[in-house]
Amino acid sequence: MIKRNDIEKIRAKKAIISDMDGVIYHGNKLLPGVPEFVEWLKNEKKKFLFLTNSSERTPVELKEKLFRLGIDVPKNVFYTSALATAQFLSAQKPRGTAFIIGEAGLINAMYNVGYTMNNVDPDYVVVGESSSYNYEKIEKAINLVLKGAKLIGTNPDMTGPGENGIVPATKALIAPIELATGKSAYFVGKPNPLMMRIALKRLGCSREESIIIGDRMDTDIIAGIESEIDTCLVLSGISNKKTLDEFPYKPHYVLDGVNEILV
Repeated sequence: MIKRNDIEKIRAKKAIISDMDGVIYHGNKLLPGVPEFVEWLKNEKKKFLFLTNSSERTPVELKEKLFRLGIDVPKNVFYTSALATAQFLSAQKPRGTAFIIGEAGLINAMYNVGYTMNNVDPDYVVVGESSSYNYEKIEKAINLVLKGAKLIGTNPDMTGPGENGIVPATKALIAPIELATGKSAYFVGKPNPLMMRIALKRLGCSREESIIIGDRMDTDIIAGIESEIDTCLVLSGISNKKTLDEFPYKPHYVLDGVNEILV
């Protein structure tokens, strides 16, 4: 059982970096206490960012999804692995070109930093979650990488939650390209500390003033630990009390859900 003193330490943080799926909602269902949690963030003038490894949706689409679920927040509180990937590539090679396997969130993010699509001789092959993933695209990506394009993954998640159970995520989708080319992808999303540093810059807060709330030990919690940000694991998503013992590291705090922050 979490101590009252620990709750106060979480509440005292100036900035909250929160994962979405498993923390805020499951699919199209809000988790208990989330509307009250978001209202508390607003009323307490907290700086907050919803940080997701998913690269499928744009911030506008995420804003609209939460609005349909009864949560009204501006689009600038969302930060995705697609945005982090685009920012990273723009810093590496401004106005470069890419062959993309992914959805609107990734394609828009790349366009917005000045990247153009190229399926002949791109600088990068970029892979994110995609429902239009097929053999033809894999074959194309393999040959472009063999010709010299660098291989980038938006995040290293092997699986993710779907409407009917587990679905393959970016690391699973990019694996055939890695195996066929012998090239290892560079993954930008959590637990890469790069994404956490970008998040802190966007919030304008220090590590000490911030806390990351997530439901996965292998992405959210390790990302916080490696970035020296306090971590709070919620048991409303992927990880549970049993899986806590499977990792050689532990979060600073463990809650059943974000609703406990308001107790």
